[in-house]
Amino acid sequence: MSKPNLILIGAGGHAHACIDVIEQHGQYRIAGLVGMSEEVHAQHLGYSVIATDGDLPALAKEYQYAFITVGQIWSPDSRMHLYQQATELGFQLPVIIAPTAYVSRHATIGAGSIVMHGAIVNAGAKVGINCIINTHALLEHDVTAEDHCHISTGAILNGGVCIGAGSFVGSGGIIREGVTLGKGCVVGMGLSVRHNQADHARFVGNDKT
Repeated sequence: MSKPNLILIGAGGHAHACIDVIEQHGQYRIAGLVGMSEEVHAQHLGYSVIATDGDLPALAKEYQYAFITVGQIWSPDSRMHLYQQATELGFQLPVIIAPTAYVSRHATIGAGSIVMHGAIVNAGAKVGINCIINTHALLEHDVTAEDHCHISTGAILNGGVCIGAGSFVGSGGIIREGVTLGKGCVVGMGLSVRHNQADHARFVGNDKT
């Protein structure tokens, strides 16, 4: 039985990491990428950029499945816009879990989210739609990462942490157990958060170090 085709929306560096996970996941055939007009016909790990965002309505008539492969650091707006556009066009956005990751059967992962190599999503954790749980991230028991979050490489969210929608936790960031981050927060690389943070907080430390 042939694998269903999957369109990747986004043709930058994050797309490369997603391609590798999708290949290892093994349930979809990558039909091509959607990128900027100047990127059309470019190759990414053997896959072509076949269209731009303006071509998505036509692609939706040909393909059932799509996945957002644009990255997210300072703002989730691009990923959120593309996710909304894709769903309104009728694309189905699957959950992609690397075979090297561990996701508890007692955890839940929302549509369009990816759990990358070596990540752990423990019992009782809840991951919303269109999230990135990046390489070697740890979501301990009963963590909630709401919609459109990016939990970056090696980040640790301890038990009972709640991360508001559209937030970013940088590489190696550590969130103390039970702490809540509001919506649209940014936690910089290697920083630890010990207290609750309001919506849109920027916990980035000294950018010069």
